[in-house]
Amino acid sequence: MPERAVFYYDLGSPYAYLSAERISGLFTDAGLEQPEWQPILLGGLFQHFDRGSWARTEARAEGIAEVERRAAAYGLPPLVWPDGWPGEMLTAMRVATFAKQTGRTVSFSLAAFRQQFAAGKDLTDPDNVMIAAAACELHPRALASAVKTKGVKDGLRAATDAAAAAGVFGVPSVRVGEQVFWGDDRLEEAVDAAGRSS
Repeated sequence: MPERAVFYYDLGSPYAYLSAERISGLFTDAGLEQPEWQPILLGGLFQHFDRGSWARTEARAEGIAEVERRAAAYGLPPLVWPDGWPGEMLTAMRVATFAKQTGRTVSFSLAAFRQQFAAGKDLTDPDNVMIAAAACELHPRALASAVKTKGVKDGLRAATDAAAAAGVFGVPSVRVGEQVFWGDDRLEEAVDAAGRSS
């Protein structure tokens, strides 16, 4: 049996949002098994590889314009950038990790991505994370305690470390066997590779 493809993402990444909105449809259209969605902490990758976000450089305006151009080309709603973006995604990514542990990865992550980039709701605010969680029946009180547990904290850290060890340099990335396809613009290439390996 071929290894299932893995989609790595962080909820703070607008390019990961673009891929998240398209990836299920692309795999379905190709007649392939859906990829595993794996939340990882982009900040952890930045530390591991000693790099930073384009959104904090002189390329910010150009990058934002490119994300908006792609969203329009894909037929997605116009992006609404949250005040203060990019922000600290640790709590949101711990909730995503808990959602994965409880079988709600895709539903929570899509709701959270849409809160952040379609509605402009800053996911550094726990209330906005909880609104996304409520959309997939994750109870706020359960989440408030879950994000503080060792299992969730260690799960996110371990997933991020494993991604880095597998050659995941940034998000979005799709791993197909030993190949890693980094970037929203390589999503179709990743689907083709998954098709060849199936």
